[in-house]
Amino acid sequence: MPNIISTTNCESCPANAHLAQMGLKLDKFDKVVALAGNPNTGKSTVFNALTGLNQHTGNWPGKTVTRAEGGYEFNGIRYKLVDLPGTYSLLSASQDEEVARNFILFGQPDCTIVITDATALERNLNLALQVMEITDKVVVAINLMDEAQRKGIKVDARSLSRDLGVPAIPIIARTGEGMQTLLSTVGDVISGQIHTKPLRVEGSPEVQRAVSELSKGIEQLYPGMLNARWLAIRLLDGDARVQQAILSGEIASLVSDQQQADVNFSRKMAVEGRQ
Repeated sequence: MPNIISTTNCESCPANAHLAQMGLKLDKFDKVVALAGNPNTGKSTVFNALTGLNQHTGNWPGKTVTRAEGGYEFNGIRYKLVDLPGTYSLLSASQDEEVARNFILFGQPDCTIVITDATALERNLNLALQVMEITDKVVVAINLMDEAQRKGIKVDARSLSRDLGVPAIPIIARTGEGMQTLLSTVGDVISGQIHTKPLRVEGSPEVQRAVSELSKGIEQLYPGMLNARWLAIRLLDGDARVQQAILSGEIASLVSDQQQADVNFSRKMAVEGRQ
């Protein structure tokens, strides 16, 4: 398992000054990793195994949704791990979904680990595909491999990785099996040693043309927007929440925060916590 690091003296954290004023002590970190997954996939087990006692819990700003973050060190690199709310999708039908979606969209984690249940992959991959629409830096962790084996379910992780275009790593979080490989893979995806090409549904030529044109319009309105394609797809799909965010100017605010590296992290994280 990874070495656990101290959760104090965040001198290297660009948002340290803002967070310190609010009483939140953070660990030093070099990279930020988001942890996503459906409920009951063992996501919390993975989070606890990686961060140990080095965790902060609280609520996301302005939300009643619980937020947890912690730190771990692997191969000399310090990682901040942000445990996103367990959710079945990123379509913003609930506060949990909105929090998870906004962090992946605007928090710009260096990598997102999607925890899946080996006994229910078809259901779990819906969320994985949505995350892959937003970011290339994705690793799918196939948890509960022991449960799948007991049920006679065989999971071909290599073929799944090939089909998804991102690494798919079998693990048993409860026992730690596969965790070293997972962490090594996350590091290689972040560094670019592993090149990902996420599977994305292109649709008909007409849909592709509409997405392309709308994406260009969004990029013109919001220079620096990294996820214009995803927003375009959501608008074409009639996502009322995304429409509201654009009309109200909320998207512009989020993009502005994204470009301010010295305050971005603190604005996306909860400001009340405990060690």
